[in-house]
Amino acid sequence: MKRRQFIALLGGAATAALTPPLSAHAQQPMPVVGYLMSRSAADAPHLAEGFRRGLRDAGFIEGQNVRIEYRWGDGDFARLPAMARELARLPVAILAATGGEPSVMAAKAATSTIPIVFAMSGDPIKMGLAASFNRPGRNATGVHVLNTQIEPKRLGLLHELVPQVKTVGVFLNVNFSSAEAQLMDLQQAAPQVGLNLHVFRIGADRDIDTAFETIAKERIGALFVAASPYFDTRRAKITALAEHYRVPTISQFREYAVAGGLMSYGINIAAVHRQVGLYTGQILKGAKPGDLPIVLPSKFELVINLKTAKAIGLTVPPTLLARADEVIE
Repeated sequence: MKRRQFIALLGGAATAALTPPLSAHAQQPMPVVGYLMSRSAADAPHLAEGFRRGLRDAGFIEGQNVRIEYRWGDGDFARLPAMARELARLPVAILAATGGEPSVMAAKAATSTIPIVFAMSGDPIKMGLAASFNRPGRNATGVHVLNTQIEPKRLGLLHELVPQVKTVGVFLNVNFSSAEAQLMDLQQAAPQVGLNLHVFRIGADRDIDTAFETIAKERIGALFVAASPYFDTRRAKITALAEHYRVPTISQFREYAVAGGLMSYGINIAAVHRQVGLYTGQILKGAKPGDLPIVLPSKFELVINLKTAKAIGLTVPPTLLARADEVIE
């Protein structure tokens, strides 16, 4: 046997000795990902699917090479800390915290070592999750959705929709950590477009019913639903009551308009969840969360439901229709 052939055979034997049999690979457990969501499984299945789509794009398919443990807050933020601690104790390889600050801060409190991939409006630097946007540097990264920051823009769009209205009702979720900042931004923006605000501090479902009764009694001309995961879980109730009382309303996500809401302006939230899933997959492959830049949204969608406009007897200004990204007819 020639020396070169002998060395090749020897190298092949060494490689074979170091390579475990296929059965050993099959016996390795799948990584477990925790999915902590402040909303409900009933109102946000498309967001969970967006997350799984991102995982698939990164090469991970649920049930084949990754397992997902789902925890849903159903809009009750007080449940989230215990859920986050439960996921951390399993333990999970990564904790995907979505649905805003309540779930993200619950995840942050539950672990300082497990990678966290988040989607929220709050400033991740001020909240102690990241050192910077380009290089977070810690155990968390994700998407900064800028949803609460565009409340003044939404208020301006509502004014364009019903310029004759002088008083706008505002639904503010008192259990949402960004509520006071949202209110401050709205109070600063309202005088610029000649509006008065009637603020409804909503903490429970009965408050929604009471608020609509007040809107009807006091003839408040329009309704602004401030961004909050709690309102997202109650969007069917809010949109139905708004149509019943014939109140022009603006909300944050397209799903409100699809559910019968009059108008929405905000990010594509399903695309945000895909990005969370994509980052989760990259971390499963070995990327460090501190090296993955925090993503900022590049597009906001204006959606108008003309069916609802007709149902409440409202004519949408043509200039506003022309700027809509989607018109539901």
